[in-house]
Amino acid sequence: MRIWTAHEKLHASPILVREGFSFGALVFGPAWLAAQGAWIPAAASLILAILILVLAAAPFSVVLIVGLAVVLGFSGRDLVRWSITRQGYLETNVVMGRDEDEAQSRLFEARPDLVERSMVAETAP
Repeated sequence: MRIWTAHEKLHASPILVREGFSFGALVFGPAWLAAQGAWIPAAASLILAILILVLAAAPFSVVLIVGLAVVLGFSGRDLVRWSITRQGYLETNVVMGRDEDEAQSRLFEARPDLVERSMVAETAP
């Protein structure tokens, strides 16, 4: 079972963010963050990677880039949560599930008021 945090905003569907290490953030770094909507962390990590490649000598730049990738792997989902919070979402629940669909089903079972809010948010233009 995996753990997910649920983030809510008035007149919007809840967003689920998985806890734990992200292999996507490890391998793809800034591109993964951008795909998750975390634009500020994506830009900051891309700039940092470019600075490392430009300013560090060859053996040290490889170590620093690998270190940056590992840090992004461990903190990528937290950076996504930070970005969601900046958009006005509040972390309200923690749910468990094998995948996102099961976690969302459990969230809706625990919070039936979110079902109606999600349906209204999906039909709104």
